[in-house]
Amino acid sequence: MVDIRHRLGVRAATADVYAALATAEGVAGWWTTDTRGDGGPGGRLELAFRGADEPYVMEVVDADPGTRVRWRVAQGPAEWVGTYVDFRLRASGDVTVVLFTHEGWAEPVEFLHHCSTKWATFLLSLRELVETGRGRPQPHDLWVDDWG
Repeated sequence: MVDIRHRLGVRAATADVYAALATAEGVAGWWTTDTRGDGGPGGRLELAFRGADEPYVMEVVDADPGTRVRWRVAQGPAEWVGTYVDFRLRASGDVTVVLFTHEGWAEPVEFLHHCSTKWATFLLSLRELVETGRGRPQPHDLWVDDWG
């Protein structure tokens, strides 16, 4: 198994970062504007992306306020289905440290490399959203390669 990992500092309270991860409105502010559903424990988020035939579906398997959000990918790219997207939060002074993992990839295919870069851009979008009130969700996201 292969994982994507990133570490990010956000100049905000953990509660504010958590709200951007655990609500459909929050996720729409940093990942894709076309987000629906319930980001709370036991909920499901549906996210539409340009070029995708079907929405991605994230099942919320853990949502511990101010500490952690964990999703299981139920629908999306074949390489993603059955993987987990995990955000662990902790305060460090006036910064919230986000430890991000997209875990459980079967192998390090080229798409994993693309997704690692895109996750980095979306995590920076998360920081922008929480710190300034405006992120860069799709379709306003940073273009990185021929896959978007």
